[in-house]
Amino acid sequence: MNHYPEAILKLIHSLSTLPGIGKKTAERLALHILHAPDHEAAALAGDIIELKSSVRLCTSCFALSDTDQCRICADPARDSSVICVVENPTDMAAIEKANAFSGTYHILGGALSPIDGIGPDDIRLAELFNRTNSESVSEIILATKTNVEGEATASYILDRLRDSKIKLTRIASGVPMGGDLQYVDPLTMQKAMEKRYGF
Repeated sequence: MNHYPEAILKLIHSLSTLPGIGKKTAERLALHILHAPDHEAAALAGDIIELKSSVRLCTSCFALSDTDQCRICADPARDSSVICVVENPTDMAAIEKANAFSGTYHILGGALSPIDGIGPDDIRLAELFNRTNSESVSEIILATKTNVEGEATASYILDRLRDSKIKLTRIASGVPMGGDLQYVDPLTMQKAMEKRYGF
């Protein structure tokens, strides 16, 4: 690969740092960008710059947004008394694709994992508990992953809110143990949301 000019090598290196992009794929992408019309390459660069400058976290649920409140939190048709707790924006997107939920979300930004040094202060649990105190919340749906970390996070939230008057439910059948929500098909996600259970 050393036979390429420095600019191509730099782009290959940059692209190969992206998740799921190896050196060969990065090389193909770099050469594609090189041979693309100037306006396409400029548009790609502009889109990346715009993404970095305009996308932020929703001040309510921490979803990705280009305004202070995301479109879901700002939608008056959504039921703000029901909050679905997920680990990441991709999990929220998976539930939204299933069209099975009309409430709002809270994105934790991860899950508890003592082995990795991730404790309650490292994800947005305090913000969740603040929402349950300041907003009129009737139900919390725990939709963390069904792996060890996701279950530990759900248990922690359950323990903290057990004495509240809030109904606590967990997504149920359909999501496989150890499964990642972003890979669950819409029908399975719909069934999981419909058959959630209480504690």
